[in-house]
Amino acid sequence: MALGAMPSAHAYGLPSVNLGFTSFLDGAPPAGPGWYAQQYVQFYRNARLRDEDGNSLLLPTPRGLEKAEIDATIGLTQILYQSDQPVLAGGKWGINAILPYATLDIDPGDNFVLATNNSNMGDLLIGPYLQWDPVMGPQGPRFVQRVELQMIFPTGTYDADRALNVGSNFFSFNPYWAATAFLNPKWTASWRLHYLWNDKNSDPFTPLGARNSQAGQAFHANFASAYEVLPNQLRLGVNGYYLKQITDDKVNGNRVSDSKEQVLGLGPGLVYHFSRHTHLFANAYWESQAENRPEGTRLNLRLVYHFH
Repeated sequence: MALGAMPSAHAYGLPSVNLGFTSFLDGAPPAGPGWYAQQYVQFYRNARLRDEDGNSLLLPTPRGLEKAEIDATIGLTQILYQSDQPVLAGGKWGINAILPYATLDIDPGDNFVLATNNSNMGDLLIGPYLQWDPVMGPQGPRFVQRVELQMIFPTGTYDADRALNVGSNFFSFNPYWAATAFLNPKWTASWRLHYLWNDKNSDPFTPLGARNSQAGQAFHANFASAYEVLPNQLRLGVNGYYLKQITDDKVNGNRVSDSKEQVLGLGPGLVYHFSRHTHLFANAYWESQAENRPEGTRLNLRLVYHFH
């Protein structure tokens, strides 16, 4: 979800990225080499728009200035292939593709600033990656990791006359390192650390009156820890994410002050293993510390299936 501009400053400019979609056991595909299909559904609710100081953003409406909230229902369909062929330092190559789609709704809908693009296709994510085999210990795996060069292509729906778009209209490079540490045979800790670089948008939100805009660079991370409560079946844990923009947005090449975004999300989660090849993840997040972006609650469901 990309918002083209806010009433007082160009902000809310970062593209949609992985905030809480992945969590437990993130260091490797759960069943080894082969094809995987994954389906995600995320419900983002009561997301109050925040300004650069973390205060509620007020939008002009026929009744005067009012606080605004966004609801979004987001889906991701993912296909990935994990080979069994080492190519670099023992890492085995793989390829990952994700197609997102979403519906957006803003309240109040009769504000004079933010209009929603009702088309719902998002930007295509493609990433080649290297997956390393687990480092084994006397009681099983100790550590497993992956590096992916993820790219976000501007294939989603976008309308420069609309402030709320599912597509971003610019290319982004979003590589990451994901790993899982097995603290003991039942207890795991996982993380995924992303860097985000964004290219220029050559057709920015029309009211800006600008030739181009460019969202700043950012770091974002997912982190989770789970404990196995039913052997080979159920893990319960905690999960979270954090996003921090590290450089300001630009308009026509000029830096825009007070445009950096940040948000923290924390909550409980679980993963249920129906079999070695079928897994269901469920995660809840409550956001806080948001600046220049919405702050709400997320419920994420993810189904993983390994073709065998």
